Amino acid sequence: MPYFKPFKVIIVGFDGVLGSVLAGALDLFSFTGVSWQRFLDEEVEPRFSVQIASLGGADIRCSNRLIMRAHCDIQEVTECDLLLIPTIGDSIDKVLSQNSDLIPHLQRLANTKADIASNCSGAFFLAKAGLLDGKVATTHWGYASKFKADFPLVDLQENQFVTHSKNQSGNIFCAAGGSAFYDLGLLLIERYCGREISTQVAKTQIIDSKRGNQNSYTNVTLHKPHSDQLVKQVQEFIEENFRQAIQVSQLADMVNITPRTLNRRFQSCVAMRPIEYIQAVRIEQAKRLLELGDVTIKSLAEQVGYDDISSFTRLFKRATELTPKEYQDKFSRLAI
Repeated sequence: MPYFKPFKVIIVGFDGVLGSVLAGALDLFSFTGVSWQRFLDEEVEPRFSVQIASLGGADIRCSNRLIMRAHCDIQEVTECDLLLIPTIGDSIDKVLSQNSDLIPHLQRLANTKADIASNCSGAFFLAKAGLLDGKVATTHWGYASKFKADFPLVDLQENQFVTHSKNQSGNIFCAAGGSAFYDLGLLLIERYCGREISTQVAKTQIIDSKRGNQNSYTNVTLHKPHSDQLVKQVQEFIEENFRQAIQVSQLADMVNITPRTLNRRFQSCVAMRPIEYIQAVRIEQAKRLLELGDVTIKSLAEQVGYDDISSFTRLFKRATELTPKEYQDKFSRLAI
């Protein structure tokens, strides 16, 4: 028996759901703390208790015509640690209309301390429930135009793999197209169980931890919801060009304001000055490269935009309380 209480995950099942994501989410979280331990002949310690919940506990007809049985009635779910809304596989408008009775339960559970996460077109459910108004979100690029037209109050960032915002009680995560679910799943497993367990899952499930844009993870760490489009433009420029030399005066000229005004607006929206944001993006990227374990310390500073390795090392240690080498030894995915 595990020495801790597993985190409770509820996956929302509905007619028209994409069956592969519904089953994939069930597998990914159910086998966390299980598969790796079996391979190494260690004691199995399930980290999540996972249930599929539907209205009335009814069977679920997936978009591929597979029938799946729910574990429980969502009306009887009063609390959970994580609520997952999988991808809509059928017509989005039809699925939303036919499953409109789910909306009050999403709103109800959003008022608990549960984290909420959607994959791909599952974000339409969250937006329909009003849970994404004024918040960042993402969905599949093919649905971006429809999403923006249907939900203009949502700050859609369709170029992001994963987005993170907060509601009054918990956190809301959205993942982009279908297979981005695995990026989201590993991020959530790391959030609850730590990087080592997340790495174990990636290895046992043969999930390539290098795929996708690494900057998306940096954004999850650094982005704070705000509505200042000018500041967002500068953030995006920094995240796309952090390897280059960037001056605050250059950023201010780019958006046609003074450096002093840019500093003030950045501080108000992001709780740091532009120069601090540049450093934070570079440090986060350096951490990800070190975690992948395929970079030498000598080349690391140059890869994240620093010519002076001693200056970079000093900034890195100030941010993490570890030298780059110590961080790599502790968190490298290849070393685990």
